[in-house]
Amino acid sequence: MKSRAIAVALLPGLLLVVPPASPRGQQGSSDTPDARSIVKGALDYWRDTSSFLEIAMTVHRPEWERKSLMKSWTRGEKDALVRFLEPAKDAGSATLKLGDDMWIYTPKLDRVIKLPFSMMAQSWMGSDFSYNDLAKSDELLVHFDDRIVGMEKHEGHEVYVIEAVPHPNAPVIWGKEKVRIRDDHLLLEETFFDQDLRPVKTLEATEIGRLGGKVYVTRMRMEKLEEAGHWTDLTYRRASFGLALPGSLFTLANLRNPRSQWEPQ
Repeated sequence: MKSRAIAVALLPGLLLVVPPASPRGQQGSSDTPDARSIVKGALDYWRDTSSFLEIAMTVHRPEWERKSLMKSWTRGEKDALVRFLEPAKDAGSATLKLGDDMWIYTPKLDRVIKLPFSMMAQSWMGSDFSYNDLAKSDELLVHFDDRIVGMEKHEGHEVYVIEAVPHPNAPVIWGKEKVRIRDDHLLLEETFFDQDLRPVKTLEATEIGRLGGKVYVTRMRMEKLEEAGHWTDLTYRRASFGLALPGSLFTLANLRNPRSQWEPQ
């Protein structure tokens, strides 16, 4: 079913006014969950304790379109491996995240490169996602103060509109983020603002279905707001959650192995 999330940067509409949040997103009402717990619930639901995903990616530009296929594995809150299968020229290329560190591997060069923080804002595999988008995991919980700024309805569910403002001197590239999270933990939309608080891009859930035994966002789109026709779709084809993943999966040695494609039995 299609998500009817509003695909604009600022979230208009009639929002229910809630009391101002205290630091770290704590709300004064006992009836409303605090913003921090809502964000944590969405992140925990999305990645589970571990996961395996098969993902199709479409990068669209006004003049061309490119399609890719990849597999992804996650462990806990900060570890992840993504390996490309198609097209042939990208097959074996991979990205590994361990804690706050990230490495990339390119079979053509047969080299592993550790990414410095200065490169985290660059495009990941030519898409509208940056390396920072892949790496942030619990960034909204660690480096931002979150507060509920409104509530909406979506397909019979309550939706919390949450504003996340970075702590002073936090190691983040965004001036602010705004997220819309449904009461069943689905993240419907995330808007990214630059340091001048201008909306730059949005990540929107465009399809919701069942995957890996639970209700899940099965397609999402990252779209640049200042460049018409620039967007990237991720379609989740297969998923398994709560897996006992081999420890060797999240290693630099495995990153260099383009044939490594562990799957759940």
